[in-house]
Amino acid sequence: MAIRNIREMGDPVLNKVCKEVKEITDRTRELIDDMFDTMYEANGVGLAAPQVGILKRIVVIDVTGEEPHLLINPVILETSGEQTGNEGCLSVPGKTGIVTRPNYVKVKAYDENLQPFELEGTELLARAICHELEHLDGHLYVEKVEGDLLNVSDVYEDED
Repeated sequence: MAIRNIREMGDPVLNKVCKEVKEITDRTRELIDDMFDTMYEANGVGLAAPQVGILKRIVVIDVTGEEPHLLINPVILETSGEQTGNEGCLSVPGKTGIVTRPNYVKVKAYDENLQPFELEGTELLARAICHELEHLDGHLYVEKVEGDLLNVSDVYEDED
């Protein structure tokens, strides 16, 4: 397991559409382990394969630090409600912006054995699922920011 370099906004790989995973190889398993390690090391709640330079439809998410989710070839089946709040991204370090997303998401994905499952999430998990799945189609959250992108330090200083 290794920490991989996180690609940052401006890197062309972040704007490409990822390919479906058709089989799980040792390299795929290593990538998944590395993605979890990289996400945790960077104090993130989600990471998509293109953020580490790999154009595969793989996402890891852990919004609690205790409930990791692996989503391979994920597809959103259903959304409802609405939430608006600050959002950031490991590929846009030090920045945050206001984004409106669904408050509930149901997604179909495959696990590390390519077995299908469904995952439902609300609030932060719903936000993370939507955010990470957009990476797989070459999109960053900054495309959805309402108003200006802000420095994280400015936003959280105001809350003290």
